[in-house]
Amino acid sequence: MMTKTDYKKSCHRLQAESIIKSFKKRGIEGVYYESSAEAVEAVCRLIPDGSLVGLGGSETVMETGLIDALRRMDIRLLDRYKEGVSKEEVDEMRRQGLSADVYICSSNAVTADGKLVNIDGTGNRVAAMIYGPKKVIVIAGMNKVVPDLDAAIARVKNTAAPANSLRVNVETPCSKTGFCQDPHCHPPHRICCQLVVTEANMAPGRVLVVLVNEDLGY
Repeated sequence: MMTKTDYKKSCHRLQAESIIKSFKKRGIEGVYYESSAEAVEAVCRLIPDGSLVGLGGSETVMETGLIDALRRMDIRLLDRYKEGVSKEEVDEMRRQGLSADVYICSSNAVTADGKLVNIDGTGNRVAAMIYGPKKVIVIAGMNKVVPDLDAAIARVKNTAAPANSLRVNVETPCSKTGFCQDPHCHPPHRICCQLVVTEANMAPGRVLVVLVNEDLGY
């Protein structure tokens, strides 16, 4: 007998199949895996030895176990998560990541019709997704799938941003209420500074979205 979890995963599988078809129309490659372990193995196979690999700030990527797997590879990893790395070193890694051979990150939301929706603070992640790195690999759990653009923006501002504000200890208005307070949110205590909607990709094979049938990230 199927459980509630089984039905949910089956629904996610159907959604992923539909989204990947939409990705293709937009010039974006898409693949789907049932588990993080499968996704990590597949991503590692895509990265040639000696590659310069950049990382966007991502709880999703960390939760999959990919960081540890990358550390074991024969690559030049811009490891912003390495113990003891200073803020200045992270900033330099962000700049180097813009010209990486492979850039790995997540997406704040993925729409049913194949758009990637992201809101950044510093903007290095969305900048790299748009242009620079030769290959961009986006890993996203199916919990980030939403029906449309409006739902995507709402998800980022009311689900991801409050949680991320608490995680990085930034006193944004949403960190106090759990909901977006946009009219009252200003720098330096604001993490939603750049809104980027990726509607299509002009460079064949540059962007790959790896959908995982797990609840990952915020």
